Amino acid sequence: MTDKQSATQDVVELILEDHRTMEDLFREMRSVEGDRGGALRSFAELLIAHGEAEEVKVYPALKRYKHIDNEEVEHGEEEHAEGNEALLALLEVSTIGSDEWDKKLEKLVEAVTHHTDEEERTILNSARENVTDDRRAELAAAFTEERARLLGAGCGDIETVRKVVKSGAEPYRIP
Repeated sequence: MTDKQSATQDVVELILEDHRTMEDLFREMRSVEGDRGGALRSFAELLIAHGEAEEVKVYPALKRYKHIDNEEVEHGEEEHAEGNEALLALLEVSTIGSDEWDKKLEKLVEAVTHHTDEEERTILNSARENVTDDRRAELAAAFTEERARLLGAGCGDIETVRKVVKSGAEPYRIP
């Protein structure tokens, strides 16, 4: 968790910060001069922790607001599942930087970028407009705690990602 994240009291801002970190990790994974394997490990942990924390702590709360489209929230869960499947496909490639790895990376980038863009335009904008500052702060604390717990549990390892993928659009509940 960055210093910025620990100081933020708004779940929308925390989620946006994670999205920007994911973009940075995509750049690192695409760079032939970067630590592509390290970036993938960091990305896997962040994607799983972020998505699961949203689905367990944030999305259920947002569904209770009449001005937040429940279909958009449910669609976000489906897109998490698609991103997790693309992540698993990349993790299963044996040679970092191979043509297959690059193709799977681009599928992952496409799935996650589509989701983050859509989530920012629909769910997060609605949350910013319709959820009180106090409630967004409560959700920030719950999101941060669950995300940290998952990161501490090593949620990005390939076996955990397989279990998350198998669970589909339902949160996996990583122990």
